[in-house]
Amino acid sequence: MLLHHHHHHHHLLLLPRLLSFPLTTPTQIPSLFSLPTKTLILAKTLTTATSAAADTATEPPHIPLSFPDIQPQTHLPIEKLFVPPEVNLAGDPTLVDGARVLKGSNIVLGPYARDAQVSAADFVKSSARTEECPADGLPEFALVGRSNVGKSSLLNSLVRRKKLALTSKKPGKTQLINHFRINDSWYLVDLPGYGYASAPHELRNNWDQFTKDYFLNRQTLVSVFLLIDASIPAKKIDLEYASWLGQNQIPMTLVFTKCDKRKKKKNGGKRPEENVDDFQNLIREFFQSAPPWIMTSSVTNQGRDEILLHMAQLRNYWLKH
Repeated sequence: MLLHHHHHHHHLLLLPRLLSFPLTTPTQIPSLFSLPTKTLILAKTLTTATSAAADTATEPPHIPLSFPDIQPQTHLPIEKLFVPPEVNLAGDPTLVDGARVLKGSNIVLGPYARDAQVSAADFVKSSARTEECPADGLPEFALVGRSNVGKSSLLNSLVRRKKLALTSKKPGKTQLINHFRINDSWYLVDLPGYGYASAPHELRNNWDQFTKDYFLNRQTLVSVFLLIDASIPAKKIDLEYASWLGQNQIPMTLVFTKCDKRKKKKNGGKRPEENVDDFQNLIREFFQSAPPWIMTSSVTNQGRDEILLHMAQLRNYWLKH
């Protein structure tokens, strides 16, 4: 079902809400659809740079975080990069060389990537409907993914807390939108896991309605962070989810989890990098420009700081506009 509709979606842009102009003129970056697929050569090394220093709040406010967050060894073609607003790659070849590309991702760092550290995180409330969500107008990022994708581990890793995310004993049963306020200035939103096999059919329909309503109507939603298990081949339900977000022009970031894991060869196991590349290729037709993506691992903390920098630049741009 994924592959039959692509003629209609070429006009879609994956942009933060309220941003309706293309980030680059068509002459600079040809449309993804007209280009031959090029291979991704990803950094093979996991980032181990999570130091105690990153916990202290002594950094100057406008300097990107102090760990190695860039990957000069990555050679992504320019049309596969996510270029944030107000960054023009055409005028700056050093950017294209990967000098400012976040490690293990396709995300270019722009001028808004600052104030990324988490100093405070508090659970605010659970809401059964979009209308019940906090109404203070603060920007928010929603985390969503299949039930066993490692969502609460990622949430805990982002805020460096062991048990902030309330994990439900029975996945798929809690249908609530959970808001966590970060630094008293923005929200991380935990949405219920989808694709849980033993959930009754009616529950699954409710879930669809309830989260789609949130995605379509929540004005303060900056981006949906769709979690995908990178240790296994692409799953149909994840591809459908990503394509639905693309078709509805809901800003989306792909977060690949479990990038430290390598499934057995006999089970058709591929390296996480290969699964990541396959997933991009399968959803490409639903997006005019490449969605941002980041490789993560809650075991090694790979991608934690990169996600926070990416959220910071999206959020700071959103706040200004």
